[in-house]
Amino acid sequence: MKYSLIKNSFLLIISSIVFSCASPTEQKESIANHSWPQIEQQARGNTLTMAMSMGSKNVNAYMANYVVPAVKERYGITLNIVPGQGKSIVTSLMGEKEAGKEVGQMDLCWINGETFFQLRQIDALYGPYTQQLPNYKYVDTNNPIIKYDFQQQVNGYETPWSLSSFSVIYDTARVKQKPESMQDFENYWRANPGKFTISNDFSGMTILKSWLIELAGGGNVLDGKFEKAKYEKYAAMLWDWLNTNKKYFWKQGETFPASGTVVSQLYSSGEIDFCLSFNDADIDNKVAEGVYPASSKALILKAGAIQNTNYIGITANSGNKAAAMVVCNFLLSPEAQVRKADIIIWGARTVLDYKKLETEWQQKLDALPKIKYGLTPADLSGRVIKEPDPEYMLRVFDDFRKKVIEAN
Repeated sequence: MKYSLIKNSFLLIISSIVFSCASPTEQKESIANHSWPQIEQQARGNTLTMAMSMGSKNVNAYMANYVVPAVKERYGITLNIVPGQGKSIVTSLMGEKEAGKEVGQMDLCWINGETFFQLRQIDALYGPYTQQLPNYKYVDTNNPIIKYDFQQQVNGYETPWSLSSFSVIYDTARVKQKPESMQDFENYWRANPGKFTISNDFSGMTILKSWLIELAGGGNVLDGKFEKAKYEKYAAMLWDWLNTNKKYFWKQGETFPASGTVVSQLYSSGEIDFCLSFNDADIDNKVAEGVYPASSKALILKAGAIQNTNYIGITANSGNKAAAMVVCNFLLSPEAQVRKADIIIWGARTVLDYKKLETEWQQKLDALPKIKYGLTPADLSGRVIKEPDPEYMLRVFDDFRKKVIEAN
């Protein structure tokens, strides 16, 4: 018995040494056949780099104060967090690919939607791997918002992390009648010039997609593959409407903030009456911090609330795939997901299926403080719409810049 244990430990050590010397391609071929204990053993002592948006104080604290020390203590993994999202991730990985770098600088990335689409186009993500993660058994795989990323089959190439719903935040002390339709917003802008703007980022593009959906008839009218004719028809109407009204925007529509963080600051200072959010507990977090007034509320646009899942991807040229998988598995654990769902800590909705959880974790989820200012599950019931094909987002980003921001 003792000899067997020594032999098994020796084999794990040898396997780890051989694996660490293997190329990413060789790692991909071998890791798929390894048991989870072997993968955990290979992960020990590795250093990972994870690129993610760092615009949220709560998210940054969750990662720095909980995830980073937890994976170090439990698995011997050093996790370095660096800023990076969307286009910068795609550009970096494409550059490495073109330069023939077999091992890249990035191991993990926080992504979804058009970024996932672009990275799959250039074969920059490792997979499929999620079925190997022990905690994947808890994932709500029947939820189409989790199974599909902007209408795309995930197929094991990214780990679901959080569910998010898009909302518009407004100050009820200044906005007496909440606007929901495009006509409602136009009426408000004309009566209250300078009190609204759109960020030239993910959240800003989401309100534009919401209005595109309203123009096209509402609901899931943009489901399925991108349709150029449909897009061009309704996008032309959207750009015309925005150009007609942008003179009523903040700074007379002559400039648009680059990020939602700037819009949030303008809202916090009272300079504008609205801001945009893709975090269900965002208002509760910021009211608790004294950043937003307690008169803040969230509203759902006439088209509905676009909902999506954000994911963690492992790069195809990561030299530390075993460690990356271990971190992904930890992020999916009931412990990490319940902690993340606490609005005092972050408030991100879990991707786990409540019915699949052990009673202990169900009770801990039930005991979490409830959202007071943001959108509740009851608010969202029957109002959720899926993200359109990523081509809509890419086209909206490009056309908003060309046909609204740069338009005379």
